[in-house]
Parts: sequence; structure tokens; C-alpha cells
Amino acid sequence: MAAEAAFDFQEGGRAPILALRGDWTVDTIAHLEADLRQLADRLTPGAVIDVTQLERLDVAGAYLIDRTFRESPGGESARIALRGDHATAKRLLDAARKSAATPAPVPDRPQGLIGFLEIVGRAMAKIWSEIVETVSFLGETLVVLARLLLNPGRIRWVSVVHIMEVAGLNALPIVMLLSFFIGLVVAYLGARILGDFGASVFTVELVAFSMLREFAVVITAVLLAGRTNSAFTAEIGAMKMRQEIDAMQVIGIKPMEALVAPRVIAMLAMTPILTFAAMASGLFGGLLVTWAELGVSPAMYFQRISDAVPEQHFWVGMSKAPAFALALAVIGCKQGLSVGDDVASLGARVTTSVVQSIFMIILLDAVFALWFLEMDW
Repeated sequence: MAAEAAFDFQEGGRAPILALRGDWTVDTIAHLEADLRQLADRLTPGAVIDVTQLERLDVAGAYLIDRTFRESPGGESARIALRGDHATAKRLLDAARKSAATPAPVPDRPQGLIGFLEIVGRAMAKIWSEIVETVSFLGETLVVLARLLLNPGRIRWVSVVHIMEVAGLNALPIVMLLSFFIGLVVAYLGARILGDFGASVFTVELVAFSMLREFAVVITAVLLAGRTNSAFTAEIGAMKMRQEIDAMQVIGIKPMEALVAPRVIAMLAMTPILTFAAMASGLFGGLLVTWAELGVSPAMYFQRISDAVPEQHFWVGMSKAPAFALALAVIGCKQGLSVGDDVASLGARVTTSVVQSIFMIILLDAVFALWFLEMDW
């Protein structure tokens, strides 16, 4: 049976003493709340709690005692000193004080132009820090890949093949479907617009140039950024949250070799294959439109592509695929390893991974376009 909670308050010495008796639990302390509120004003700084006769204490009792001291003249800074020994009193009182701590005041940020410049400066500093970290991670990844190429026995081929299937092969239907519609739309617009100038026959070249050089590889990379890159970040980030990566390091497994390298290798292998499939699907979409709208037979369609479209356009598109694959895999894995301990961090990193990947794809594609233009390709 629970002992009734009670207290004695003694003044007159060097410091007031609050002596607790009985069980201070959620079932026994309700009748003491009003008395303790009246007592708070008499608890001068340096007051002591005597726990010699205190029996049981739970979180509710600790909160009530701590609240009394926080409402005393000393306020939040009132330190609780104990007299006597108790198994849980100090720990529970410290926990109650910590949980009841007031939040830190919101920093006073400057307003107007100065505040705007501060926001811009912080954003630029964050962007620069992210660039440095990503480039450093890219360098570390290349070093790991070079080390594995010198010792292929250390490559985790089972993981590589599994990722090739999940991240690459399973993405084939959506890549081909979207490329088919892109080729169909380009051919339809080309037939209508070029037809106004009496040049509708050049629709075949338009479809071939656009799909081989640009659309196929860019559409493939963007789809992989949204589908595969986010999965890389979520998988590695979840492992980081569950401390599985720390456990791997403890038992001697290197996360760069076990998690990052297989994903990079799988992306380097599958992205060119998906790009080739996207090219074929886009050309097929263009074939249907030119056949239906312009009366160009399939034999004439492919013959015109063979005669009028140099093969260098095919290799231009295919040469972009490995660069896009490396960028996607590095960004996805880097963001996954940067996840913190909470779900909000995981969600933020997944979003950042997709945004950075798409931005990098567009940037690399622009660089490739300028370089091939200067090389007269």
C-alpha cells in the first residue's frame, strides 16, 4: 500500500529545508499541489531537499518538486541540493529540470537590406560547402574504384548485379515508354511546323538528331535521378540512422567499398544500356508519326536516318551516359551518408539528392553541348 506523500518545511538555519516523506508518485501527490505553490515564495536560494524519509518517487513527483523550485525567487537558476541518500531522486529531479528547460530565445536577426544580405551570404556559404564536400566525395570514390580495379576480387559482384536489376533493369519500361512519347511528340510537332515551310521530309532528321544527341540520354538520367538516386539516398540514409554503417566499420567493412562502389559500378553499366533503349524507343515513336502523317514507310525512314544522320550523333549521346551515371551515383550515395539521426534529415537529404542530380544533369549536358560544338561534332 502506498504511503501518503507529505513534507515538512524548516526555516531559521543557514538555508531552508524541505523534508519529503512517504511516496511521491502520481497517485499520492495531488493534494500537495496547492501547498507547494504557497511554499514556493519561501524557498530562498540555497534551499535543501531532505530525502532521508522519502520512499518512492516517480516522474510526476519529481516534476512537482522541480516546479516548486522553479517558481521560487531563484527561478530557473535555483539549484536543487539533496540531503540524504535515495536511489532515484537525483536522477529524476535532473531529468525533470532538463525537460522543463525553456527553449532558447529566437536570435534577433537584422532586418531590411542587411538581413537579406545575411540570408544570401549564408546560402552561398552553404552552397560552397556542399560543392567542396561533393567534389571531395567524388575524389574518394574514384580512388576506391581505382583500388578495386587493381584488385577485382574485392568487388562485391552479387551487390552489383542486384543493383543493376533493381536500379537499372526495372527502370527499363518507364524509360522506354517516356522516350517513345517524346519521340512521338517531336515528330508530330516537326511534321506540323516544318510542313508550313514545305520541309516536312526533314522530320526524320529532326527526330534522329534530337533523340540520339539529347533527349534519350537526358530523359534517362532525369528518370534515374527521380527513381534510382532517391532510392540510393534513402537506403544508405536508413542504414546511417540505424547505425548499421557504424557497425560495418567496427567489424572492418569499408562503407565506400560495400555501399558506394557497387552502386557506382551498376550505374555505369546500366545507364548506357538504358540510353540505347531510350534511343530506339524514341525513334520508334517518330516512325509511327512519320508513317501516319507523312506516309514515310519504315524502310524509307531507317534508310533516310542511315543516309542523312552521321553515326557521330549516336556516339555523342552514348558518351554522355557514363558521366551522368557517375554524377548520379556519387550524389545519391553522398547524400545518403550525410543523413543525420532523425527522419526529417532523411527526407531533406532525399530531396536534396534529387534536386542536385537533376541540376547536375542539365549542367553537364550544357558543358557537353558546348564542347561538342567547339569540336565540330
